[in-house]
Amino acid sequence: MLEVDQITTRYGAITALHAASLEVRAGELVALVGPNGAGKTTLLNTVAGLLRPATGNVRFDGNDITGAEPASLVRAGLALVPEHRRIFKDLTVEENLRLGGSTATKLDRLARLDEAAELFPVLRSKWTTSAGFLSGGEAQQLAVARALMSNPRLLLLDEPTLGLAPTMVDVVFDLLERLREQGRTMLVVEQNATRVLHLADRGYLLRTGNVVATGTGAELADNSALFDSFIGPESHGGDA
Repeated sequence: MLEVDQITTRYGAITALHAASLEVRAGELVALVGPNGAGKTTLLNTVAGLLRPATGNVRFDGNDITGAEPASLVRAGLALVPEHRRIFKDLTVEENLRLGGSTATKLDRLARLDEAAELFPVLRSKWTTSAGFLSGGEAQQLAVARALMSNPRLLLLDEPTLGLAPTMVDVVFDLLERLREQGRTMLVVEQNATRVLHLADRGYLLRTGNVVATGTGAELADNSALFDSFIGPESHGGDA
């Protein structure tokens, strides 16, 4: 479904990604892990059209989408749940969700609102609450629900558990597992490296803008030497 081929992305004179490549197949949960500053968010933002690569290509369903406008990518079936959530705090939960479904027909949008209420019961109970009053875990669920309102074929999630209390981390991982069971295709950047890799079908390890290892989620999660070399021994316990 997604092919990232030899992508190099720069911020001015600084190269954040060095000829990085990965792929995501339909129905997979693919994890992208690595230390802070490895280029994980840069890769997601490049795929989502927020950054334009200096070299390389991004293909979605075989079509070249390199540097395409984010709005056109949403219509094509790709949605990003950004780092720090970026919900509209002055709008209600329902209004945030309706904005997420702005590309859908009225009937589809109503149906997806019902689906969101079913999948996220905590949001259903706060339908008319301003999003700025949500807890961190609730806000993260809203960010995911808003992305799902466009009915994406590929969901990109950037650090979905960042800054959350341990109990809320569990809630988010339960959500990822439910979405995976539904057959959602996902590319997930996550600080809890071992945990997300145990959930993932496959994983990529990124360091200083380079893909340094790839394999099944279990293979990477259980490779202590790899973690100690490229992320650090403390992160093999689940807090990469």
